[in-house]
Amino acid sequence: MNKNPVVMVVDDDSGVRNAMRALLKSVGISATLYPSAQEFLAAFDPHQPGCLLLDIRMPGMSGMDLQQELNLRGAVVPVIFMSGHADIPMAVEAMQHGAFDFLQKPFRDQDLLDRIQRAIAKDTERRLALGERSRIKTHLESLTDREREVLELLTKGKQNKQIAQELGVSPRTIEIHRARVMEKMDAQSVAELVRMMLDLGNGIS
Repeated sequence: MNKNPVVMVVDDDSGVRNAMRALLKSVGISATLYPSAQEFLAAFDPHQPGCLLLDIRMPGMSGMDLQQELNLRGAVVPVIFMSGHADIPMAVEAMQHGAFDFLQKPFRDQDLLDRIQRAIAKDTERRLALGERSRIKTHLESLTDREREVLELLTKGKQNKQIAQELGVSPRTIEIHRARVMEKMDAQSVAELVRMMLDLGNGIS
């Protein structure tokens, strides 16, 4: 898999596709070009970082249809729509369905590049957060039922003595469980445990 960000351009106009590739190449950004939404979907790799530059109006499967399909697949790739003046209401609707941004044609090269850079930065941030969330879940799954109970009470701000009383065991037993929870969760403090649980509970925006 290519770890470097790639801008995926989906537009039925070959002139637009080639112009996008030349512009992106001039600033050192890789691009892959697709003449239709169907061809993009056939090649789509959800693990490829970058962003999607998508024409809103295309024959067959429209840009809006493609966005909906990506949403159904749980794809996190940021989508920047390119729209003509008449398509602005559609672009606004696309934003409501999670699109990252939209550009009205014709647009300045620098405006496009600025949005692409922001979208790639957002994608990097999102993928790091998803990776962190996956790591936390793996750690959480390694806990025993009793360790999970201790974790839950710890992150509610309860002290060892209170937890021991609530669970009907000795404070020393709780100390042992607490040490195991910290070790298994790879946490240095209760505050870090609280942040981990918040990350899991809130999901990734």
